[in-house]
Amino acid sequence: MRTLTAAQADDVRQALVSAEHRSGLRFGLFLGEPVGGRRHFAEKLHAALGDEAGRAVVLLVDVQGRALEIVTGEEARRRLADPACRLTAMSMATAFGAGDLVGGLLYGIGALAEQATARR
Repeated sequence: MRTLTAAQADDVRQALVSAEHRSGLRFGLFLGEPVGGRRHFAEKLHAALGDEAGRAVVLLVDVQGRALEIVTGEEARRRLADPACRLTAMSMATAFGAGDLVGGLLYGIGALAEQATARR
């Protein structure tokens, strides 16, 4: 799997921090191969956030497995409808398919934060 450069990782971290500040939600990203089923693994990562899980959004991106999961907590789900998450995931997948991993991540994080902020 292609890894991020230090500068790219910094850009993604900054996008996550910015998304949290703008939306008031907790954003997390797992970039790698899940252990077990993708959805189950993403839900375990989300649940591991404990008290923050209700207002959290977790993105799991498995580049090798060509998979993406978005898991939202109860509060986050009220502000991020499933259709909006699906559209964001499709746009991210398009970028990933074109070889733009970082662009897809930055777009997806930003789009989810924007949608959540609009429904605040």
